[in-house]
Amino acid sequence: MVLKKEWTTPDRYKKYNDWDTDYIEELITTVTRSPWRLGYHIQPKTGLLNDPNGFSFFNGKWQLFYQAYPIGPVHGVKSWAHLTSDNLIDWKYEGLALEPDTLFDSHGVYSGSALPVNDKLLLAYTGNVRDDNWQRRSYQLGAWMDTTNHITKIDEPLIDHPPVGFSHDFRDPQIIPFNDGYLLIIGAQTTDNKGKALTYTSKDLQHWTLNGELNFTDEPMGYMVECPNLVFSNDKALLIFCPQGLDKSICHYDNIYPNMYIIGDNYDLETNAITNPTELKNLDEGFDVYATQAFNSPDGRVLAVSWIGLPEVNYPTDDYGWAHCLSIIKELIIKDDKLYQLPAKETEALRLNSIKLPESQTTHYDAKTNCYELEIDCHDSEKGQIKLMTQENGENGLSISFDTTCGKMIIDRSHIGNGFAREYGETREFSISQKPLTLQIFVDESLVEVFINDGEQVATARVFPEAEANHTHVTINTDVPSSITYYELRQTNR
Repeated sequence: MVLKKEWTTPDRYKKYNDWDTDYIEELITTVTRSPWRLGYHIQPKTGLLNDPNGFSFFNGKWQLFYQAYPIGPVHGVKSWAHLTSDNLIDWKYEGLALEPDTLFDSHGVYSGSALPVNDKLLLAYTGNVRDDNWQRRSYQLGAWMDTTNHITKIDEPLIDHPPVGFSHDFRDPQIIPFNDGYLLIIGAQTTDNKGKALTYTSKDLQHWTLNGELNFTDEPMGYMVECPNLVFSNDKALLIFCPQGLDKSICHYDNIYPNMYIIGDNYDLETNAITNPTELKNLDEGFDVYATQAFNSPDGRVLAVSWIGLPEVNYPTDDYGWAHCLSIIKELIIKDDKLYQLPAKETEALRLNSIKLPESQTTHYDAKTNCYELEIDCHDSEKGQIKLMTQENGENGLSISFDTTCGKMIIDRSHIGNGFAREYGETREFSISQKPLTLQIFVDESLVEVFINDGEQVATARVFPEAEANHTHVTINTDVPSSITYYELRQTNR
């Protein structure tokens, strides 16, 4: 049976069990044949993965969910897939946890969060429902998961309608403890198409009182705010969110939709405001990060994970029956009113061995596979280019060019394998600090994550190289040798 290329609305909302077993078997076979399956990042077994959900620590394990449509690489009727881990790098697939099987989520289990409460984990999510005229209704729902991973949905919605003046594009609840009760932050759209974030409070997680619009900027936030997350680091408030339709004069971005953040002194419940907020900033300087979810973990860290994929963009893996992945787990730290994003310390456990590459102006290394980590330390006043996933002669590949004398970096994916999303540009140019440059680069078959200057900035790119394009070329214009370390990484998905 040939995999579907054209998806109708009835196809997308067909029950999972109604699909022919021959189709499912062919889907699994096609995904297995894909040349771009990842070695150590979370990816779907089949079909589509998008927003990370319910990132938390419960029952002695890290818990992570993601929106899933396992039937194909498109946005169909969604469920939550469930993963657990002891170490933030080896994830066990626990199956589909929340499925669209009630009157309040019949057309999709949409994004949300998780909160440990005593011996259970509260899952808060948006239920998507379509009426006979295909008009949307959204409900904010809850479910309890026990220590055996058994889930019981709460019978009635936590919030059964949007406030007056708001549309049913009302979704992605995050629930956090706050003061002596609970705070819920949610993305919303007004009936005149303005993007907002709203907050609610509760003492008992059952009865929720609307506080109103969250005040964090005077600028218009496009026509919809998705995936708002509020976390706290070093006594500062960090709000991460996705404003769709944001005017680029407010904060420039090239992706179809941006993932942004602001930092404030704190969150004031009385005024429902992030106090003294910074300007909006891009969370990632690259091509593909969206819907980042973060939480304050019980070990004192702020941990985050991002969807690496964008809405309304087709990716080359679509032809192989799957789409998208999640980032490595990142730790978020605010220091001196600046956000740093670092690979979680546990990520070092992926390393199998290390090789110090020759210290010369031009370095070539045959990595054999595109599953590794590079650490590069450069001196100040240097220019250079790093080409990843190239042919042996250095042609093609992903190019990372930098100039610390003027503080600039350019990432170019226009000369690597299978191009896509060209209408949103194939290069990203951004400012970096004018100081000695450190880079920590994670390469994983069809994904590159670049951490710049100990997490001052991050740039992420999906790339789809040709077969055997697994060479690395580094050229640095300097008389002083730079340090380059290559780490072979363990492949957790094998």
